Amino acid sequence: MIEIRRVFTQVEEIFHEFGPVPEQALLRGAIGAVLTNPYAGRYEANILPMMDALQDVGIDMARRLLAAMDVPAERIATYGKGAIVGEHGELEHGALWHVPGGYAMRELLGWKGDREAYKSGKVDDKPTGQPANALSIVPSTKKVGPPGAALDLPLTNINASYVRGQFDAMEVRVPGSPLPDEIVFILAMTTGYRIHARVGGLRAEDISQWNGLR
Repeated sequence: MIEIRRVFTQVEEIFHEFGPVPEQALLRGAIGAVLTNPYAGRYEANILPMMDALQDVGIDMARRLLAAMDVPAERIATYGKGAIVGEHGELEHGALWHVPGGYAMRELLGWKGDREAYKSGKVDDKPTGQPANALSIVPSTKKVGPPGAALDLPLTNINASYVRGQFDAMEVRVPGSPLPDEIVFILAMTTGYRIHARVGGLRAEDISQWNGLR
């Protein structure tokens, strides 16, 4: 079911935006895997088998992205995910990435909750497990588009999505992909605040352990 045609990685450093150069540049990275869409061109009622099949893809992509960024996991401050579905697919096929992509990054960054509970949708009001980091849900977006289509991935703090200075987005496109019968699944991470962030609000360093679970 999983046939990967190509993997695309991009890493950028932002030093300044007309203002003073900060002590440390902002590092942003994204990785996209181009897969054959097994449901392209037809309606399939049960698409959940692909969600399960994508688990290892998500784990591998998260590890590859962190390696490409060449920083310790402790420096990752924000994350996001998304999917671009080729024209013979449907938007719902992109939604298959929510669990495999999101929890791959969260677990890589130290989350210790119950992924299976989230897969089943049976989650009560209290957090499960013993979360240590990556407490926030991973923001996401998806679209159906032609080869070369761009996607703006939302990025928020890994522990509290309401850290205003880390609201961000990263444009990602894989040249020539997705073909009509393909999907591009994408993960993104950054190391911190927008360059020159100065609009106030909660600071990441002021987050308590359970604040992100909202």
